[in-house]
Amino acid sequence: MHRAVMMSPLAFVALSAALLAAPGDVRMLEVTGEGAKYWSRWRGPSGQGDVPAGQYVDRWSPTLNVQWKIAVPGRGNSSPIVWGDRIFLTTARDNGRRLSMLAFARKDGSKLWEADVPSAGTEYVHEKNGYASATPATDGQFVYASFGRHGLAAFDFNGKLAWHRKLAVIDNYHGPAGSPVLYKDRIFIYQDQNPVPGQTAFVAAFDKKTGNTVWNTPRRETIGWGTAVVINTGARDELVISSQQRVAAYHPDTGKELWTVRGMTYEVIPTPVVGHGFVFTSSGRAGPTLAIRPGGSGDVTATHVAWSSPRGSPFVPSAIVVGDLLYLINDMQSILTVVEATTGKLVYQNRLGVAMREGFSASPVHVNGKVFLTNDDGQTFVVEAGRTFKLLHVNELGARTLASPALVDGTWYWRTAEALLAIR
Repeated sequence: MHRAVMMSPLAFVALSAALLAAPGDVRMLEVTGEGAKYWSRWRGPSGQGDVPAGQYVDRWSPTLNVQWKIAVPGRGNSSPIVWGDRIFLTTARDNGRRLSMLAFARKDGSKLWEADVPSAGTEYVHEKNGYASATPATDGQFVYASFGRHGLAAFDFNGKLAWHRKLAVIDNYHGPAGSPVLYKDRIFIYQDQNPVPGQTAFVAAFDKKTGNTVWNTPRRETIGWGTAVVINTGARDELVISSQQRVAAYHPDTGKELWTVRGMTYEVIPTPVVGHGFVFTSSGRAGPTLAIRPGGSGDVTATHVAWSSPRGSPFVPSAIVVGDLLYLINDMQSILTVVEATTGKLVYQNRLGVAMREGFSASPVHVNGKVFLTNDDGQTFVVEAGRTFKLLHVNELGARTLASPALVDGTWYWRTAEALLAIR
């Protein structure tokens, strides 16, 4: 599986890997303070689905260990987020004509409020995307959500619309999906699309108190549905975007492009993950997955890619780093691929359930030495973390499940196609 990057400038990838594999201080910027106790954003406080040890059950069914279950109005694939005693979700009704933020009580799932965002027509979306796919984020004061052409919105914890920033028409053939990212006093989103009157592809920072633009940097990509991450390299913070044909990093204070790595494919969805001094990016359908040393300036493809693998990459789900291993679920064949994070060397590959084209959407989580991988049919494969494949058991939610879970205080919060439920 391990091989040189599939482009001629990287014929010396083995040498590059030796030079780049030295230990580094690269890390994902995690949620700190009170927010670290909750699940305030996409993929949780760690930003990559890694959960501190706790008293989380590893078995459930439609009846086993279900604390409560409540119907969710409308449709949406956004994941739940949690702060304090509340759970927040976005949803869409009337084929995208009505878009809402929902708040539920953690103790029993009762709906506390629903608030709509001003809408501006509808856009075409893929069946597996929908109109409410971006996971919201919160800083404990406001809840922020991205609704494609309908813009960014901030709600207070009582459901009042604090501000709304409308965007122009978005021409992305499967619709928008990337989740907002909070950083200091601002919120980031990027939107790759075909140029339309008044708007081209962009990455931008907005003031989280007002919604005003802090900076806006044009991009040339036309397709992309991922979520950016903010990392620290030891020397600086970088906003990293993995999208069509390339990975790019921007200065979070100014929006200046810092570096870029070529080699991604046409369609890219997975969120980058970080570990062992590298940023790992996966590119849709046929791969590859790249291990990139961040930092540098300009096009660093020939100098900052440690390894590349053309096999095992996911199309939709993000990867996860557990210990010295990188876990990838290829949702085109339902195959779990585990590689050494520092070298890309194959550790093992095994099929999870039945081979299905685009059969996994939820991103994996790790807790208590186990990796949990959930397919679209609501089956969760519980795999023991380690260098040998060991499937412990398979749990059933009994419903279509595209959203990733939130884990807080020993409780799993799952969103299925029709319901929100707590497992404990």
